[in-house]
Amino acid sequence: MGERQRERRRALAAAVEAAGADALLVTRLVNVRYLTGLNSSNAAALIRVDGPDLLCTDGRYAGTAEKVASDMEIVVDRSTDGTLVGLAADAGAETLGFEPHDLTVERHAELAALDHGIAFKPLGHLVEELRVVKDEGEIDLLRRACEITDEAFEALLPSIRPGITERSLAVELDRHMIDFGADGLAFDTIVASGPNGAIPHHSPGPRELASGDLVTIDFGALVGGYHADMTRTVAVGEPADWQRELYELVRRAQRAAVEAAVPGAEYRAVDAAARDMITEAGFGDDFPHGLGHGVGLEIHEAPLMSPRTTGKLVDRVPITAEPGVYLAGRGGVRIEDTLVARTGGPELLTKTTKDLLVL
Repeated sequence: MGERQRERRRALAAAVEAAGADALLVTRLVNVRYLTGLNSSNAAALIRVDGPDLLCTDGRYAGTAEKVASDMEIVVDRSTDGTLVGLAADAGAETLGFEPHDLTVERHAELAALDHGIAFKPLGHLVEELRVVKDEGEIDLLRRACEITDEAFEALLPSIRPGITERSLAVELDRHMIDFGADGLAFDTIVASGPNGAIPHHSPGPRELASGDLVTIDFGALVGGYHADMTRTVAVGEPADWQRELYELVRRAQRAAVEAAVPGAEYRAVDAAARDMITEAGFGDDFPHGLGHGVGLEIHEAPLMSPRTTGKLVDRVPITAEPGVYLAGRGGVRIEDTLVARTGGPELLTKTTKDLLVL
């Protein structure tokens, strides 16, 4: 893994140089992890155009830092960002890039007040842009997270029955993911039954499932820092005609989006593959969110698949495809897979059937 991280830092250094800076102060913890391998609550990295890269953390993580980032200079100090600014100045840096979406206005002012003679330059989302395309090692971790997600859902199916509460199902599903080998949960599990299914991010509560409900379950396992994301909607008891029709519409829309998710496809076009179908059926206003998003070290990361985003998919970009239709007071349907855009066609990482399960 160390070689991959070194390659990431060299690619980043080239982007920093092209942006007119001598180094980049990386303070966003998920980006520090991506570049160094260190997962901690207090760390920062200095990625230099010339000279060795530095990783600064406090004594709690010093030993781990030395193991996972043995090719970097390790600095032990609790004031990670301030220490690295001083070291950058000592090494002759004149322009220091920073992550403006992470460094607060207050902290920026404090660092500037240290008076090291450095000019601070916001460099945007340089690391996040690198993170969009995954290497095969990252995809392997995503694939394992999705396998656990599939296995946990299969184990849950016998428990989906009238009388059990949303909260009980969520707790059981979480336990299955851990039992099958997840490091943790990718996000808080969603179980939305009956009319609660009209709320895309409903929090599981005390409502008991009843015959005639559609139940939407959105969840994912976490493995090695990488997040799976899958949603399935099932029926408790024989569904009504309108429920079957709504489910089939969303299933067809989701399949169209998956098939559209190929390198070279515009983000908006992938979204439109599902959205246009739902709109033509008269439910456009009932699909209030984007089609999907990137996944990796965060559950929501670039790129965003929506009508408003620009850009094109390239090879080895994992995304979700999750169209939904939500009818207030009645319920809803969402179907979601995690997949990887591939030159030879999309690779589905979540493989649970998308046929309507009647339980």
